[in-house]
Amino acid sequence: MHRSLHGNRCGTLSKGMVSLVRAFFSTTTVNPSFPSNPKNPSRKPLLTSVNDLKRRARSERLRRRDPTENPLRPPENGLLVQSLIPIAHQVFDARSRLFRCASFVSETVPIHRCVSCGDVHVGRAPHRIRTCVGGGEHEWGRGGVRDVLPEVESFHLYDRVGRAVSHEERVRVDRVPAVVELCVQAGVDVEEYPTRRRRFPVYSVAGKVIDFERRFPKDGSGGSGIEVFGFWRKRGEAVEEEEVDDVVLGDVQDAAKQGMEAWENMLSGAQKLMQKYKVLTCGYCPEVQVGPKGHRVRLCQAYKHQMRDGQHAWQEATIDDLVPPVYVWHTPDPMEGPLADCLKSYYGRLPAAVELFFQGGAPVGEGYTDVMRGDIIVPSLDEEKWVA
Repeated sequence: MHRSLHGNRCGTLSKGMVSLVRAFFSTTTVNPSFPSNPKNPSRKPLLTSVNDLKRRARSERLRRRDPTENPLRPPENGLLVQSLIPIAHQVFDARSRLFRCASFVSETVPIHRCVSCGDVHVGRAPHRIRTCVGGGEHEWGRGGVRDVLPEVESFHLYDRVGRAVSHEERVRVDRVPAVVELCVQAGVDVEEYPTRRRRFPVYSVAGKVIDFERRFPKDGSGGSGIEVFGFWRKRGEAVEEEEVDDVVLGDVQDAAKQGMEAWENMLSGAQKLMQKYKVLTCGYCPEVQVGPKGHRVRLCQAYKHQMRDGQHAWQEATIDDLVPPVYVWHTPDPMEGPLADCLKSYYGRLPAAVELFFQGGAPVGEGYTDVMRGDIIVPSLDEEKWVA
């Protein structure tokens, strides 16, 4: 009976040995529900509960009825948080170094992108896991750094405590990377993206913001030479190229280590900035707006956008909304063959940037141990039939 079920090769193994093999290759040692790239139309989870949001709204209505002055703290009053200015510069420099290192490592470690579904794979041989929405098997093409590090853009605010961007201004206001906009609002001065730096705070009286400071202080400049809008000049790319010229890279492994460090510094620094400087995201689409209030551009085409007249459903953003991690299949040994579809339950997943630097020779931090499933031994194709 045992020989008839499993053939001649299985007949040479006893039941105890089969149980030992199954326990050795068991996939239940870690949580198998690692992160994935969400594509469903459901709303993003709220960071603040609905009851807390209602409580805040009630207190805000009561505050607006009171005509007395409501003191504001930085950055709500238009001033900078002085302790976060060095962190903003660190995040801005880490972003520039990250793109420079990723571009350098990608010359050695190939990046593949499916032309049908946009799935990304990092490594020498593209995987054969049938997850493509266009028929199961992926049709791979050459990818680039933008596939590994996609950037979410935000409207640039010249005055962060001013009014929100209207629908009519959507083609006149600059669209800049959200991380750059966060750094600019936190204290990084970029000539191409002018912003208003107040010397005196604004005040809130009966829910209305009152600014006693003139538009341009009497510092001799008078505001001359300031161009609030200028998206058509494509100046953002020039800024990125100028900032990364001073990055010194050695071999691929050294560049991968610098890139991994820049990735961690950018994420940790951005999380610290987001604790003080508000970042909002649409609950249904990837749109992000850095600032105290969301814009009023009616371009949302996600779930039930007809009921909102195309307006975004703004809510508090997370670091994954600001820096979207593209999760790819983790290749334990880049020199082996492509990942097989029948063994996908044993493979882990990593953010594409982390996987790129890992294959370049950089060590992976402890925070990715569970999702990369390093404690799982992947069986061979001949051994897979014995595994539960």
